[in-house]
Amino acid sequence: MSNNKTQFGFTEIDENEKTEKVKGVFNSVSSNYDLMNDLMSFGLHRLWKKSFIESASLKDNAKILDIAAGTADLSLAFAKKNKTYSIFHTDINSNMLEEGRKKLFNHGVILPSVACDCEALPFSDNYFDCVTIGFGLRNMTQKETALKEVYRVLSPGGKLLILEFSKVWKPLEKIYDIFSFKIIPRLGEIISKDKKSYQYLVESIRVHPNQEELKKIMEKTGFFNVSYNNLNAGIAAIHKGYKV
Repeated sequence: MSNNKTQFGFTEIDENEKTEKVKGVFNSVSSNYDLMNDLMSFGLHRLWKKSFIESASLKDNAKILDIAAGTADLSLAFAKKNKTYSIFHTDINSNMLEEGRKKLFNHGVILPSVACDCEALPFSDNYFDCVTIGFGLRNMTQKETALKEVYRVLSPGGKLLILEFSKVWKPLEKIYDIFSFKIIPRLGEIISKDKKSYQYLVESIRVHPNQEELKKIMEKTGFFNVSYNNLNAGIAAIHKGYKV
């Protein structure tokens, strides 16, 4: 076992344990993941993802790697936006990947679905024009390692787009905390019969780097012209950075 520690929500655990623990969370929530996203965000996640897709501004025939793609909302949206895009739908969790495959198939979209770990991507250097991570970075054990891998597989001038929960506007913190810690785990208990997994998901947002901290991490791993755009008072944020 490693002596290095990391956060699993508010709990400090050995780094070697986190991947399996996160896998257990998403194995549990995968079948109700889309429904819970609608309930937890009052449907706002759909607008956030729409803004995210628009912010990509990609040319025809762009090669896109969608990491932590899960139930394939972003992969599907890119496929609908431009039929010339070459999209790879990937996730470390096979249950989430399967839910994504079902959704893509039900919409008549066929594209590669690959089980892989962002910290060791099975793709060539300098290949993708755009890499996206939607609500997945906070669950990764070694975020800097993952971002270095993303940098490696991006082509020069390629862009990384991250959609993630972030630091909410201070005047809204109290009401946001009440909703997060009191209501969301209860919804998870009712809908998914799993309160603990949603307790973790709420806690994982609080220990994730805030907007400025994530910007600095992206710059440290080599990305330039890094920026972010807050959504709904910082409940979520879109981060963007480019490979030299």
